[in-house]
Amino acid sequence: MTKLLDKPLKAFTIYAFVILSLSIPAYYWVVETVWQKELDEHNLIIKERIVSQLQNLSLTQAQFDSVTHIWNVLQSGTRILPERQHFKKSDSTYLVMRKNKHKKHTEIDRFRGLTSHIHFKGKRYSLWIETNVEEADEIVYIISVVSLFFFVLLALGFIFLNRTIAQKAWRPFEKTLGQLKSFDLSATETIDFEKTEIQEFEDLHNTLQKMLYAAISAYKQQKTFIENASHELQTPLAILRSKVDLFYQLPELNEAQLQVLEGIEKPLARVSRINKNLLLLAKIENHQFENVEILDIGGMINDILELLQDYAESKNLAIQVRLEARQDIKGNKFLIETLLYNLLTNAIRYTSEDGEIVIFLDSQQLSVQNTGIISLNPAHIFRRFSVSSSEQVSSGLGLAIAKEICHRYNWKMEYAFDTNKHQFKVCF
Repeated sequence: MTKLLDKPLKAFTIYAFVILSLSIPAYYWVVETVWQKELDEHNLIIKERIVSQLQNLSLTQAQFDSVTHIWNVLQSGTRILPERQHFKKSDSTYLVMRKNKHKKHTEIDRFRGLTSHIHFKGKRYSLWIETNVEEADEIVYIISVVSLFFFVLLALGFIFLNRTIAQKAWRPFEKTLGQLKSFDLSATETIDFEKTEIQEFEDLHNTLQKMLYAAISAYKQQKTFIENASHELQTPLAILRSKVDLFYQLPELNEAQLQVLEGIEKPLARVSRINKNLLLLAKIENHQFENVEILDIGGMINDILELLQDYAESKNLAIQVRLEARQDIKGNKFLIETLLYNLLTNAIRYTSEDGEIVIFLDSQQLSVQNTGIISLNPAHIFRRFSVSSSEQVSSGLGLAIAKEICHRYNWKMEYAFDTNKHQFKVCF
């Protein structure tokens, strides 16, 4: 995962690399243009000097021809040759690639030349002046090396400045993030954010402060409502159940009346369980079980199975327990017991008679398998009020509570169906 501060640094580095890469041909063109212009001026100065010196010399035609012959042999950069055609030509420059006969190597050199015309005693002569130019590949190589050096220097500067500025500028954000991570809504205490000179962080602190006040207020109201609603519902439910028990004790009840009472008792028991489980879910979501201790899951499984032994024997179920490693976890005892109890009772309830349940525990996971015929819907099995079977009286909240407890401790809960076996797995 990429950090926020590294994204602009990467973009800046790529941008700098592209610009410096494009600057290499630009530098070459500028240097080449300026260099050729300077060489043209240099050749022109040489021409003017030659013309001026020739005008000051008093030579006969034979002497001039002898001097120009010696000049052409000794002065490799210039040549004076007689013209056979007498038509007017203006000065011109050119660039030629050829071997330099005055060097030992056989590489091709570049020459910048000037072609002009001079007159001596009525005769017209061509003046050729050539100056060796630096090699193009050498210029490109030097420019590339210099550009690469400055790119590395620029990238190192970006990294240093980015880290230095980020450490100072983002320190309030990191402190705020740390306070938010350790914030506990159940403590009902807000956070006092540190004052900062950065306007964006100050706006963030003010917004977070308002949100925290609203969240704490809503949490208190929800907690109070749930506690009051649960308490108010438990009392009339208890009264109704006691009234139903009194009706059962009446001696004059006939068969039809008993069936009506049974029809009342089942939904009444379901409503009572729903009320209890909804209260438990709300308390888990509101983090009202903060007391933690080191717990032995294997020992807790054995204790719960002893409590459910009669229930399992009534259906003639075979239960295998494989505890390959002692698994001690840190958590709330009531929540862990609720998780294990819901998984085990769910397996017993929905396993047909003479079925089999396999419980496996190691240091990585807890697995509960029970025999079955039809797979459950993985998309709905952990939803609230999603009843797995219409043949059993259930609140439809047992697996939802188990899932919420796993979420509370950052565990992963999975369901799978394979070879006529349901499997619920808790990955620690």
